Amino acid sequence: MSASLRQLQIFRAVARTLSYTRAAEDLHLTQPAVFTQVRQLEDQLGSVLIERIGKRLFLTEAGEVVQASAREVLGELERLEMTLADLRGMARGRLRVAVVSTAKYDIPRRLGDFCRRHPGIDVALTVGNREELLARFAGNEDDLYILGTLPGEVAAEHHAYAENPLVLVAPPDHPLAARRAIVPADLAREVFVMREKGSGTRIAAERFFAAQGLSPQVRMELGANEAIKQAVMAGLGLSVISRGSALLELEQGVLTELDVTGFPLVRHWHVAWPKGKRLSVGAEAFLDVLFGGARPGQAGAEVAAKRA
Repeated sequence: MSASLRQLQIFRAVARTLSYTRAAEDLHLTQPAVFTQVRQLEDQLGSVLIERIGKRLFLTEAGEVVQASAREVLGELERLEMTLADLRGMARGRLRVAVVSTAKYDIPRRLGDFCRRHPGIDVALTVGNREELLARFAGNEDDLYILGTLPGEVAAEHHAYAENPLVLVAPPDHPLAARRAIVPADLAREVFVMREKGSGTRIAAERFFAAQGLSPQVRMELGANEAIKQAVMAGLGLSVISRGSALLELEQGVLTELDVTGFPLVRHWHVAWPKGKRLSVGAEAFLDVLFGGARPGQAGAEVAAKRA
């Protein structure tokens, strides 16, 4: 087969974005050059990989097969490059991390520590909601994934690395703000601003209220924590939110954490990757940062050997 690595790289970008224009921008090439390389790859493989229906591009069955193989081949080459660089003491490579939006307040600090330790490793950070991350997970598009709720839909390796308490917040002038030991039944008449259905925060909140025999009145659904905080400050309702995403507002006194029995809901941040995936040098190094060099399930001898 005469397909080149460059053609596979270009096809992977087009398959990921389903856009010749966006792929060209990502690769710093012209759109005609990207289109030509994909067409040449199709000619060499003897199969149509991408078809256009209306204004949209779709992968054919052959295209999906080639996309999976391109990920595997190019991923193995990247691992080889990083491993050889690590053996030479250069610690070069790339780390791709995808995080659920509520983790964007925590992970940048940890990535900052990682970059100071490994200045030769480039980092690509993608932020999205849970559904977007699960789609990327299924496509094996990143090295590691940071989630609050485990990806039960796909086979994954995962470890909890930090607590992620969920709290009930209200504007400081809310009648419940000055009360202590509020029982969940007292929330029955309150209205709520909630994350979209399917988000980890929404799932945890609904499980709590269902266990109390309650069904919260949801006035508004929003897909971003920043919008939720603004809505609560405007008096549009109470909300369940990650404490880490509201630390600044709580410290400034523009939001208040309600003292409700059963809260905070104790959850954890998890780092995950597809089961059976061979982690890159960069991914292994970032796991060392997350767990202080002693990942759960990793024998002390292995950790010592890695540090030697």
